[in-house]
Amino acid sequence: MKFKLWSLALVALALASCTNSRYQQALADRDAEIKALREERTAVKNQNRDLNAQNASLDRQLADAHARLLAEPVRTTAQDFPDLDREGVSYGMRDGNMVITISSDVTFDSGKAELSSKGKQALAAVAKTLKAQYPDDEYWIEGHTDSDPIQKSKFESNRALSIARSMAVLHYLVEDANLADGQCVVAGWGEYRPLTSNDTKASKAKNRRVEITVHSK
Repeated sequence: MKFKLWSLALVALALASCTNSRYQQALADRDAEIKALREERTAVKNQNRDLNAQNASLDRQLADAHARLLAEPVRTTAQDFPDLDREGVSYGMRDGNMVITISSDVTFDSGKAELSSKGKQALAAVAKTLKAQYPDDEYWIEGHTDSDPIQKSKFESNRALSIARSMAVLHYLVEDANLADGQCVVAGWGEYRPLTSNDTKASKAKNRRVEITVHSK
């Protein structure tokens, strides 16, 4: 009887040792799996970081390429327009269309869409030129801003500000300068069509503008 009890005790001890060994192995396997998952997560994070850096670089390259495509209109018109020159309004050809560019620093105060007196004077010269040289064409009035986010302004975004400025130009050209409303198209690009980068005050000022592009019907 004692021998049987002793044998049973040995068997139980052996079973317990085997169970403990399997438990320890399970813990080791779990720890190894956790370690592998952590390493995989770290690798994924590093990969995402590298991809984000690559995307940022590609975005900058795309913006630069787009800026080059939308470079300031080339001064290749057949004639000069003294009225525009006197008001500091630039003009030139882009994709076969006449483009008249008015700096927003001339026409509007920062963050606002009310025309300044100097802006109205510049637009009067623009209207005179359009009526004399392009009386039957369409006028696409397009507002542009720099990339600085809206802060002290009633407008919720640069897009909203650019549209409001385009509308202000439209109202002046139609109501004060007697251009036909039906010949005008209004658009607001916000910060999405820069002429150059937005890394300096001078470049930001260049991007803040209203362009009037003449399209033949």
